[in-house]
Amino acid sequence: MTPAGFAAIMDRAYVQMRPWSAQDITDTLAAKHNMMLHRETGGLIAQLVADECEILALATEPMTQRQGVASSLLSELITLAHKQGVTRIFLEVANGNRSARAFYAAHGFAPVGQRRAYYTLRDGTKDDAVLLSLAIA
Repeated sequence: MTPAGFAAIMDRAYVQMRPWSAQDITDTLAAKHNMMLHRETGGLIAQLVADECEILALATEPMTQRQGVASSLLSELITLAHKQGVTRIFLEVANGNRSARAFYAAHGFAPVGQRRAYYTLRDGTKDDAVLLSLAIA
């Protein structure tokens, strides 16, 4: 998947959030420890450093949501991270994004903190970020 293709998916999937641009994705993937996993209808960008992994972005086409694409990407990341010695995966999610929070909770992620007014929404308002963590064996 190209950065432009993933940016287009993010634009359709991130209804309230400001999506990444193709250049944002290109620049992020240029960093040494960053990687992208993808399927035809979704993608995930993560950073793996030492024994930690951070999910930077996860998005699927709205028409294919709740069909296992995101779960498949997350499962692949967990397997890959485990093989590389990662013991914990982190991410942040907008407080108001109830479906994403439920998705991550269903996959074992638990809240560990909050960042006030972290996200700028498409309408210019702010939303808090909830920090989530998952320990992997």
